[in-house]
Amino acid sequence: MQNKNVSSVLKSVQKPGRYIGGEYNSVIKDKASVKCRFAFCFPDTYEIGMSNLGVRILYDVINKDKDVWCERVYAPWTDMKEKMEEYSIPLTAVESGDPLTDFDMVAFSLQYELCYTTALAMLKLAGIPLYSKDRGEECPIIVGGGPCVYNAEPVADFFDLINVGEGEEVLLEICHLYNEMRDNGSYTREGFLREASHIEGVYIPSLYEVSYNEDGTLREYQPRYPDVPKTVKKRIVRDMDKAPYPEKLVMPYIETVHDRIVLEVYRGCIRGCRFCQAGMVYRPVREKSPETLCKQAKCLFDNTGYDEISLISLSISDYSELPKLTDDLLEWTDDAHVSLSLPSLRIDSFSEELMRKVSSVRTGGITFAPEAGTQRLRDVINKNVTEEDLMRSVGIAFRGGKSNVKLYFMNGLPTETLEDIEGIAELAKRVVGAYFKIPKPERPHGIGVTISVSCFVPKPFTPFQWERQNSFEELIEKQKHLKNSITDKHVRYTYHDARVSRIEAILARGDRRLAPAIALAVEEGAIFDAWDEYFDYDRWINVFERCGVDPDFYTTRGFGIDEVLPWDIIDVGVTKSFLKREREKAYAEKTTPSCAEHCSGCGANKLGGKTRWCK
Repeated sequence: MQNKNVSSVLKSVQKPGRYIGGEYNSVIKDKASVKCRFAFCFPDTYEIGMSNLGVRILYDVINKDKDVWCERVYAPWTDMKEKMEEYSIPLTAVESGDPLTDFDMVAFSLQYELCYTTALAMLKLAGIPLYSKDRGEECPIIVGGGPCVYNAEPVADFFDLINVGEGEEVLLEICHLYNEMRDNGSYTREGFLREASHIEGVYIPSLYEVSYNEDGTLREYQPRYPDVPKTVKKRIVRDMDKAPYPEKLVMPYIETVHDRIVLEVYRGCIRGCRFCQAGMVYRPVREKSPETLCKQAKCLFDNTGYDEISLISLSISDYSELPKLTDDLLEWTDDAHVSLSLPSLRIDSFSEELMRKVSSVRTGGITFAPEAGTQRLRDVINKNVTEEDLMRSVGIAFRGGKSNVKLYFMNGLPTETLEDIEGIAELAKRVVGAYFKIPKPERPHGIGVTISVSCFVPKPFTPFQWERQNSFEELIEKQKHLKNSITDKHVRYTYHDARVSRIEAILARGDRRLAPAIALAVEEGAIFDAWDEYFDYDRWINVFERCGVDPDFYTTRGFGIDEVLPWDIIDVGVTKSFLKREREKAYAEKTTPSCAEHCSGCGANKLGGKTRWCK
């Protein structure tokens, strides 16, 4: 149901299938019969947004309510954006073709800090004021959610309401409150936001005063009213077997990033990698039963015809019933010619049995993530894998027909030395050596080892949240040192742009004083900063300078251990005292066992949830 103005420019842009709508299984409702219209915006292209599992789940959940119609909105690619600006075409929803200003709620899923400019550019295209304070009674309520809102402060001034945590229950509660206040005549924008602040998992930034110390650090968050909570507790779905899951998927007309069934096996992580935000903020671990997963997989296969099922979680091989799940799925997937794939595998749990069962580990290459080049540094970050684990796993891979191995590492980690950097090159060389130790008739042809190295970004709600980030110059020097340390012709080296990591750190650890710089970047054309071809480091540095923002304040300065942090307004369950203990253990080079081995008292059990791990 495309907008007629959009139709007029489709022949002049790439991939018009991004904008036409009308996909199989998309939900169309009678506008006159619904009480609340909800636009679900993904600040990236159609191909990426259509592959996002969270959007698929929430689209289905909201549309099951007869009084709410949820429609999808994606960022137009730059060619389409130029046409929209040239012909004054507003941003519209895929299903109805209506402009975003016709909606009651406009929600954004913020998956990555560098998508902030794209989200604001979408608001600008829609003709909606960027700042919450500038919106009148007739403006939609602008909602933020997704992993980035665990520190929403850099973009807090742009959002009326923020959903902290999982949205399956809370988004409907927000819509129901809106409908109730509309029905009884009590609705005002301010009154609705005040009432919504009482819903667990809802953060209303405008209801808090933020003050700062003379040195620029935060002093406190103070609620403006006594009924507004002092901190906002993360919302979770407590029983994953009862959690809503779509029976049908919207089927795209064009190829998307993940054209397959995505089966969410569990949420959370039993590991405690000290650099990993997801491993902390998604606690506690809540698993689905194999019976529920098999039922969901079969239903989606019957309704979509996809020939691949991807089993996902933060660490899929830690699923307690993985052997039973794969056996149960194989009972019908082999006959139906449906392949199983696993996107992530831990070095210490890779096995020949898994290789036999799963198609993704039967292909020509495989990926492991040692993260650090020496055992000392792996202990610092609590990776809890050894070089012996890696050599055993790559040996299985080579004997199973693998010719290419990819290894993920980070540089700039706390306590890292040049010896640790050199250890990455040495480890890759030993992986090559493991290949040549296998008799020639038993190994695949053509060894290739790729080491991919990203730059450490200290993230909120991790034991490393207080750490300084290496300066741009330090990161570049370490990248050069690693390149010079690689002497084996079979090893290929790729690395992440340190400039991107620096901006990511500023946005990840920032506070509300970043908002003017982000808005200025958007006013000057910033969009798709998450894409290499549109990321402009110089523009970011320029807008920071013009807005009085010191990038080093959020990066190389590091944060004081007792400093008020921008994200202290949020309660994710994991306590600050636990994170401090883990930080101390990191500097003592001591590891912490997984939740499966021992409960370390992180605090996430207070959130409840059906879990076998928390005591």
